[in-house]
Amino acid sequence: MTILRLRPRTAVIRPAGLVDVPAVVRLITPPSPVLRSGECLAGDWDQAQRAMRLLLAHHALEEGQVWVAERADGELLAAAVWMPPDAGAEPPHARLGSLFARELAVRPPESPLLPAALKKAGPAEPHWTVVTVCAQDDTEAWEPTLVADLLAPGLAEVDAETATAVALTLAVRHTDQLRSLGFRHPRHVPLTPGLGVWLTTRFPEQRLAA
Repeated sequence: MTILRLRPRTAVIRPAGLVDVPAVVRLITPPSPVLRSGECLAGDWDQAQRAMRLLLAHHALEEGQVWVAERADGELLAAAVWMPPDAGAEPPHARLGSLFARELAVRPPESPLLPAALKKAGPAEPHWTVVTVCAQDDTEAWEPTLVADLLAPGLAEVDAETATAVALTLAVRHTDQLRSLGFRHPRHVPLTPGLGVWLTTRFPEQRLAA
């Protein structure tokens, strides 16, 4: 197992496993809605968290990379969820439709809002996508060295393929920590009124200026 020690912090970067899925979901979706129910993408917050657990366990861990920053006490500070280019494959919401129907008693929509919005806003060429999430109440979570070390394993794979990478964050201020890694041109992607994500892109030539 690859483990990268942060300097001078006590956290370590390591690959995530199935046992980490609940903690990663808590980083992505807080325990209770921070928005009014009418503004949430999912009317049932518990169901949204269950769907996220299924996506991580049956899609991200199997087809991509998930890295976490873990403190000495076992708490997760941050996570990076990397997904490779689609390469024309069937989209995950279609492949996982039967799983969602069985576990959640629902089927994902034919054209989910987030993938459709990101496809429209992102680069035209095939690209890696990384979702970076950090503990909201921990000042160490978005420390630049931690973020750089958290993304290093995924960026090594991206650079080995001379590929483009797109990073998604929940706040524009978080794109600042990605600039030194070569990510440029932050762009807001609205999903519903009052709710959206920030997209920033790293083209192959930009890694030389990182």
